[in-house]
Order: sequence, then C-alpha cells, then structure tokens
Amino acid sequence: MAGDSYDAVVVGSGPNGLAAAITLIERGLRVLLIEGKEQVGGGMRTHELTLPGYKHDICSAIHPLAASAPFFKSLPLEEYGLRLLHPQVLAAHPLSDGTSVCLHRSLAQTAEGLEEDGDRYLALMEPIVRNWESLTADFLGPLRIPSKPLDLAGFGLKALQPATWMARSFKTEKMRALFAGMAAHGIQPLSNWATSAIALVLMAAGHVGGWPVVRGGSQALADALLAYFLDKGGTFKAGWMVTDLRELPKSKAVLFDTSPRHFVQIAGKSFSRFYKWQLNRFRYGMGVFKVDFALDGPVPWRSKAAREAGTVHLGGSFSEIARSEATVWEGSYPRNPYVLVAQQSLVDASRAPAGKHTLWAYCHVPPGSDKDISELVIRQIEEAAPGFRKLILAKSVLNARDYEAYNPNYIGGDINSGVQDIYQLFSRPALRISPYRSSAKGIYLCSSSTPPGGGVHGMCGFHSAQNVLKDLF
Repeated sequence: MAGDSYDAVVVGSGPNGLAAAITLIERGLRVLLIEGKEQVGGGMRTHELTLPGYKHDICSAIHPLAASAPFFKSLPLEEYGLRLLHPQVLAAHPLSDGTSVCLHRSLAQTAEGLEEDGDRYLALMEPIVRNWESLTADFLGPLRIPSKPLDLAGFGLKALQPATWMARSFKTEKMRALFAGMAAHGIQPLSNWATSAIALVLMAAGHVGGWPVVRGGSQALADALLAYFLDKGGTFKAGWMVTDLRELPKSKAVLFDTSPRHFVQIAGKSFSRFYKWQLNRFRYGMGVFKVDFALDGPVPWRSKAAREAGTVHLGGSFSEIARSEATVWEGSYPRNPYVLVAQQSLVDASRAPAGKHTLWAYCHVPPGSDKDISELVIRQIEEAAPGFRKLILAKSVLNARDYEAYNPNYIGGDINSGVQDIYQLFSRPALRISPYRSSAKGIYLCSSSTPPGGGVHGMCGFHSAQNVLKDLF
C-alpha cells in the first residue's frame, strides 16, 4: 500500500474522518481511509464491557444530530443496515418531588409540561425548529456569510448568551432544571458565553429528528458509513497508527481526524512556526468519567417518565448543576455531580439478554483524572431510583486517563477534543480564514477540533473535505 498513490488520504475513522472520506469519494476521487485501531468508528464503538451478551457504547450513545444534521441525512444509510430507534421520552430530568421535566419529540407536548414557562418555551424554540434546515447549514460549520442572515441573527442573540443568563428568563425551577441538563452537555461552566447554544441546538434537534438510539450499538452507525464508503470504491486500512507524515502513500491531500496535538506530532515539520504556535495554544477541556452497568432489570426510577426515557439527566436544580460544573472546571470533584444517563436497552432489545438491561452513565471530571468515582454515580442514580444498586450484575469503569488511552484524540479525557467556548467555537483550532487548512499545501484537519465541534454529526469532516475539493480538485 505504501507504493500506491491516492487523490486523498484520511487519517482517523471517527464520524468526521468517515464523513470527509465519503464526501471526497462521492466526487469520484481515489480515497484511502486509515484507522489506528483494529475497528472503524472512533467514538462510535460498541463492546461487551461487562458480561457476555451486554453491548455497551464506549463513547457516543444517543444521537440527536445523526438524525437531524445535514450530512448524515443525505446518505442512504438504511440500505447499509442502519436502524434508528426512538424512545417514548427523549430526555427526562428527575426532580426532588419524584416527578420529571421532559423533552418530548413534540414541541407542544414539551411546552405543556413546563406550566408557566410553556409559552416562553414555544416562543424560544418554534423559530429554531421552523428554520432548522437553513440554520444548521449556517451554524453547523465555519463562520461565513449566512444564507438567511435574519434567522441566524435571531438565533445567535439567544445562543450566544451564557446559560445562566437565559435561565433568568424562565419563571419555574422545572424549566431551569431542564435547560441546565441540556446546557451541561457543553462540558464547561454554565456561566460561559454561548452555553445556551448547546441547549437550544439539542432541544431543537429533538423536536426535528428525535434523540435516537442506534440498533445494535453506535458501532452500527460507523459500520454503515464504512460500508457506504467501500461500496463507492474507497480503500480502508485498520490497525495503522500513523506517527509520521512520511509513512503515508503519495496523495494530493491528507486530512487528519485527530487532535491538534497529534496533528503537530505527525505533520508539524511541514507547518509554519506561527501555525504550530497557534495549534500548541489550543485549549482542551474537562475530562469524562464513565460507568457501564449490566443490570438484572430496568432502572426503578421514581418518575414514570424517566422509566420511558432514552436519556436521563441527574444533578438537581439549575443552581446545583451550575455549581457542579464550575467545581469540576476549577479542578475539584463535586459531591453532587451532574450525571448523564443513557438507557439504550429500553428500545433496543439486542443490547442485553432477555429481561436484562444495560445502562450508560458519565459525569465530568478534572482533565487527566484517574480517580474512580463510580460510587458517586451510583449514589446519584440510587437517589432518583431507589433499589438501583441491587440490580447491578457487573460494571465497567473508564476514567479520564482511560479515555485518552482508548482514543488519543481525547486529550485528558476531553471527548469534545477542545473546549467549545466562545473563544474556540468558530476559531478552533486556530484563527484562520479557513479553520480546516493547515499552513502547508494539501494538509488539512477534519476532526471535532474544527467547527462546528464535538458531536456525532460528521459536519467537521464534510466542511474540511469541501475545502479540499475547492482548493485542489
């Protein structure tokens, strides 16, 4: 293979590497896709981590943007085995009184559960849902002249606010708690600018396409993307951990689905001094600690809605979640952490033996943490679901260091591959006319360290590949 030549080589087969490779091969280019591990997927992998027959998603678990982002929607992935399964309740946020505030697929049904804030929710979300197609074309990518500037401006005025500001406009603790659980997906303090964007996009995506689970595990999404790429004539090589640009076969373009740190390590000899300085200043965020459970039955949530939800947010009120995330940002461990729970086996019977269940749960921790805080996670779940502990048959733990060992792109356990704050929202990984082009001709970055950032949507890879096509082909 080293003696072969290609139009483009893509290094890394996460959702963005796959998206870049597919975008290029659809234009008739000869493309080689390389994966360092033995299995395609990056963050979209599924393994039996606890007991035989229990399938656990290692990183990505619920896929709002896989169902509603432009790139994946454009592909006939159902023909390649992809099936998206939808829970009855998209997300539930248990409250202290034993009830839950919920995100439903229906905008009206969600608003109905928000009492005094129902009308406010409709006014906030309806324009985003109505204009979703044009808005995603603009905000799921680099800074550019928007196709519908007035719509984007209306969204931007809300989205750029810190979540702490937006929360003040709500009348009820119920609505503030729901918003906190959504905004905390951003893995940063809720007082940071643009944290409202995370919440607004996730809620709108739910109303547009749901928050689905992939049947058989997130690996099935990676497998479908790879099958489509191969069917188009692509070449895939697994088990090749690229360490130096010179080991790659001849090509006109090389695209890296890696962190900026590894981008420099592999290709930095070709970069200008200033560009390397920029990449080395890139900031990584908080880490993730995750526990996977094999369970003897479904989680006995006190709230009926939580028993039907694909995703459950734990952590209490807005102020409690905001305090928890700020504590982690400052390098400490909160006593009452925000915990994000996924219940894939509720809608996907293939995840566990008959009558049994899996559970996926993570919380945020200081970067590089090697601490086992599974007891904190279990206590948080037990508080909202008395009797949960008795159902645990086995558990598997990944701390922040484990996550980086699993995927070197997750620096310090940062699954977003860089802080997604206002300073790095559109200028990631460096402030340039194109965030995807390096300072060297023919070398590009296509990972989630470029706009629009983390999440399983493929848009970073798509936009990077578009740059390649424009520049070289």
